[in-house]
Amino acid sequence: MNDTSPDLASLFDHPQKSLTQKAYDLLLESFMKRQIPSGSVLQERKLADMLRISRTPVREALNRLESEGFVTRKAGRVLVVTELSTRELIETLHVRQILEAESVALACGRISAAELDPLEAAIRAILAAERPSAEEDWELDTRFHQGIAQTSGNSVLADLIANLRRKTYMFNLHRVPNRFESGHREHLAIIEALRRQDREAARAAIRTHIENVKQSIIRTLSDI
Repeated sequence: MNDTSPDLASLFDHPQKSLTQKAYDLLLESFMKRQIPSGSVLQERKLADMLRISRTPVREALNRLESEGFVTRKAGRVLVVTELSTRELIETLHVRQILEAESVALACGRISAAELDPLEAAIRAILAAERPSAEEDWELDTRFHQGIAQTSGNSVLADLIANLRRKTYMFNLHRVPNRFESGHREHLAIIEALRRQDREAARAAIRTHIENVKQSIIRTLSDI
């Protein structure tokens, strides 16, 4: 682990959350922001000290993160932050392709112009920005994909998609090609199909979007 700690103030932003949930949220955020990089050994006592809570909620949070695949138990019961292999990433994207095609089909006709307008405006704004950050890009990508999933009306489907997207994001980023512009233009094509309430076009567009991510990764890794 590096010396960068998550924002401890956020630990108390939502007093209704259990300490276990707060520990889970902060640890997952630390993994995704590379404050605790992939491959890092996780020591329960050090994490408890960092989060300023007891070891029990940290242990429970780590158990949940392990069950979701974000933490891996190595020989000797050592816990480390999971790093997806190339094969796992491709398989994850394949499952996302199936689930998100279903979610966009369910969202078609349910998602309104009032919801699509600000989303499209945000995409066009980031495309026009001179130097958008990776964090801004990820936040908008999350807003797009999770917005559609949540509008599908199926909360289980939305949760599965969110979990798989987090795993995709945790893949070692220097091995993933930069699809910033093409990715967002594909988002615009999906929005256009949703505006027309063309379920099959929306389904095909999101399949193409995720397939393009998968194929660009395969091409890039084949050149290494």
